[in-house]
Amino acid sequence: MSKQTLPACPVETALSLMGDKWKVLIVRDLLTGTKRFGELKRSLEGISQKVLTQHLRIMETNGLVHRKVYAEVPPRVEYSLTELGSSLKPVHDAMWQWGEEYKARMER
Repeated sequence: MSKQTLPACPVETALSLMGDKWKVLIVRDLLTGTKRFGELKRSLEGISQKVLTQHLRIMETNGLVHRKVYAEVPPRVEYSLTELGSSLKPVHDAMWQWGEEYKARMER
């Protein structure tokens, strides 16, 4: 996303970058460390290969994910969070905490 296309509202900016279920879950998985495509696919139950590929490419373009390709046969590709992507940890943690509190309230 270029600077010219960023929304004026910071919340809208964050939502435009991360306002998708799969992107949030990709960040969740990459917060624990580098993963290969297959690991991410297995962890994200219900995501298609096409959608995962699209989201990883978008997140790479937006500077959140780093893609490293190894020159081997068969090719090996690993994904990790960039420094900017890792800065989403407090957001993820806040969502986790809120989700825990919500579940606890609903179970009463």
